[in-house]
Amino acid sequence: MPFRLLLLALICLAGCANRGPAPASYLLPADDAPLVQRIDRLGQRQPPQTSGLRLLPSSDEAFQARLEMIRAASVSLDLQYYIVEDGLTTRLLFDELLQAADRGVRVRLLLDDTTAADAQLELPALDTHPNLQVRLFNPLHAGRTTAATRALGRLLHLSQQHRRMHNKLLLADGRLAIVGGRNLGDAYFDADQTLNFTDIDLLAAGPVAQRLGESFDLYWNHSLSVPIDRLHRFGPGPGALQQARAHLRTSLLGFGHGEPERFELLTRYRRSPQLDGWLAELRWAPAQALWDAPDKILAEGEPRPELLLTTDLAPVLQGVSRELTLISAYFVPTEAGMRYFAERARDGVRIRILTNSLEATDVPAVHGGYAPYRVPLLELGAVLYELRRQPEQEQSWNISGSSESSLHSKAAMFDRRQVFIGSFNFDPRSVLWNTEVGVLIDSPELATEVQELTLEGMSPAISYEVRLADDQGEPRLVWLAEDHGRLRVLEEEPGGWWRRFNAWLVRTIGLERML
Repeated sequence: MPFRLLLLALICLAGCANRGPAPASYLLPADDAPLVQRIDRLGQRQPPQTSGLRLLPSSDEAFQARLEMIRAASVSLDLQYYIVEDGLTTRLLFDELLQAADRGVRVRLLLDDTTAADAQLELPALDTHPNLQVRLFNPLHAGRTTAATRALGRLLHLSQQHRRMHNKLLLADGRLAIVGGRNLGDAYFDADQTLNFTDIDLLAAGPVAQRLGESFDLYWNHSLSVPIDRLHRFGPGPGALQQARAHLRTSLLGFGHGEPERFELLTRYRRSPQLDGWLAELRWAPAQALWDAPDKILAEGEPRPELLLTTDLAPVLQGVSRELTLISAYFVPTEAGMRYFAERARDGVRIRILTNSLEATDVPAVHGGYAPYRVPLLELGAVLYELRRQPEQEQSWNISGSSESSLHSKAAMFDRRQVFIGSFNFDPRSVLWNTEVGVLIDSPELATEVQELTLEGMSPAISYEVRLADDQGEPRLVWLAEDHGRLRVLEEEPGGWWRRFNAWLVRTIGLERML
């Protein structure tokens, strides 16, 4: 007990919170906004209660769409993200947010507290803009000054601090949204020199975007969403915003001079806007916004079913009769999931799963939770693919450049008729501990489009197919791959010793429920 009290004292000395209820705010009326009028005109020619939908599977389109939406907004911008990493793409996006705020657009930026502490982003200074508000979700209320005290604070409140807001959402004028798997940072838009994530987003217009806006309001006005100025003992000075602007512009000029080709590519939205064309390409179909209730974070033990996104998704999962395809960067099916797969297999459902290989995953520990399920899944008849590490390859399925790739997508296809796209991984963390958001679409055309992208990602040049082989009467795993047109069989799992050790450690100490 004395040691615990000492830690608490040290954390409080490092900075204590200024608590108090935050003022509520909600979606602003935007019927007269040019962007909304354009979407409404498109929707008038479509069946009632349908939404406009377009996939954003390529990183360049996903980035450009975000920047163009920010430029097109005239009333409000709402952003909700789990990770925001400093880099060229983030600085370009923040520069556009500031310009939007300058022209009178209300900007609300809601970030999970896990990675929102990056001083380079100068979030407290941006929050002083009269039209730009920043809130952090589930923040530490003390010990924020140093990395050491933050770590201690999280350990002392681990029961709640391991629960995070994993949602990814951008909403313009309350009527056009991007939802999916991408966070904010160079690695999510193919602009990193070391690691890039294969991902998929959805551009959504009309009624489903309005529903996503309702989900944003629930989170923004929740008790766990704390204005950033209440989390610092000393706020930014009167010149902090101008100084942050100067740093931002200077850094962007530096990128432009130092990396002209990358800068030119990422600023293409300024010279060649595509948003009008993307809106014209929208497919209109019934779509349902699904999200976890923010109270999920406050639950003691496992959350109640009515708080969970999976409760709304369960009837669709149970209704699959022919084909189920899952894409999940982090895939840990658990015993309950295996019972579900066994039931579907008995009913004759064809099951395909795409996840990361050990060599490609950015979180090897999760692989340790997934690996024991491979043999049982294959014995059920499931077809299992693991994305390979892809150095110095260029593929149309959003794997490009000289950096290595890791799967970050989250999607599910049901009987090639319905598709779910969002932030949800098929693992215990997404089900029980983190909050998630996504869109369920009833459209054979979009489901087929996602299926075709997935099958391309499952090709042997991009992914290993994991199969069972016989080893003196015992099943063992082999990995099929194709290199330069030649098929080869690997009898040892690809991946270095450190990755193997991380995966082994998780299996050994039984951390599956925390993954």
